[in-house]
Amino acid sequence: MTKTIGIKGMMCTHCEARVKKALEAVDGVISAAPSHEQGNAVLELAKDVPEEALRKAVEGAGYEYAG
Repeated sequence: MTKTIGIKGMMCTHCEARVKKALEAVDGVISAAPSHEQGNAVLELAKDVPEEALRKAVEGAGYEYAG
């Protein structure tokens, strides 16, 4: 299952790497493909992941979760 979430504040590939690492540490997230140019991340999920867990991961990496 895939899900796309909006993320504000990413400006470079370093930002993408931080977000990718944070999101892939969330239980149920198989992979994350952030794009600073599009302002989002496409997630591959093994199961339904609570929105709050995704928000905490993004904000913990220093970026704004835009849903």
